[in-house]
Amino acid sequence: MIFQYYPSVAHNYKFELNKDIHLASAHFNPHESAGKSRNMHGHTFIVNITIGGNELADSGFLVNFGTINEMVYDKFDSTVLNDHPEFSETFPTTEGIAQTLFHLIEKELEALPNKPKLLQVLVRENPSSYVAYRG
Repeated sequence: MIFQYYPSVAHNYKFELNKDIHLASAHFNPHESAGKSRNMHGHTFIVNITIGGNELADSGFLVNFGTINEMVYDKFDSTVLNDHPEFSETFPTTEGIAQTLFHLIEKELEALPNKPKLLQVLVRENPSSYVAYRG
C-alpha cells in the first residue's frame, strides 16, 4: 500500500477523519480546448475525503467509513462519470469531480445528528496531479 500525504486543512475540531477511496472510472471532456481529454479515457482516481467534527455519533464514529464508501465508491466506481446526472452541469474534470463529490457528501453529512463538517475533497488523477476542493 502506498501512503498518500495531502495538504492539511486548518480547523479546530476535536476529530479529523480522512478516507481514501480508489475509484476506477472513465470520463471525457467535450470542450474544444481539452485536447486528448476529449477522448474517453480512464483513471484510477484516488479520492481523499477530510471530515471534521466535535461529536461522535451514537455508534462511536464521526462518520462510518462504510457510509462514505456508499456515497462515492458504490456510486461512481467502474462507471463513465459523464453518464451520471451529477455531472450534467459540469464536465467531470478533476476539478469538477472534486467539487461535485464535495457537494454530494456535504449534503449527506448535513443530515447526520452529530453534524460532522466536510473540510476537503482531494482528487488525485495520477501520481503528479491532484485537485483539492474546500467549498
